[in-house]
Amino acid sequence: MSEQALHALMVIAVAALVTFATRALPFLVFGRGENGEPPRWITYLGSVLPPAVIALLVVYCLRNIQPLSGSRGIPELLSVAVCVLLHLWKRNNMLSIFGATLLYMVLIQAVFV
Repeated sequence: MSEQALHALMVIAVAALVTFATRALPFLVFGRGENGEPPRWITYLGSVLPPAVIALLVVYCLRNIQPLSGSRGIPELLSVAVCVLLHLWKRNNMLSIFGATLLYMVLIQAVFV
């Protein structure tokens, strides 16, 4: 086996181990309560963190928009609107993300060149 192949396998093994550890660690550290449920604060974090992360990503993606300079901001805002509308219509995260990303790429590559 070549050195490059061995290196690639080691990188894949470390990535797999770290991914597994991050998934298993909460169960090992916190366990289950007396009734088999996770602690209440873990359940609370599980309900509030996903929307908070999405909001943070939206703010991060839109932070450099300058709506008063040329077409800046139009592709981004149209894509966000399409993402929201697709999600309200179909309630499908993948469709919303891919649909809005596809529209954004078309807009910046073909329309607002």
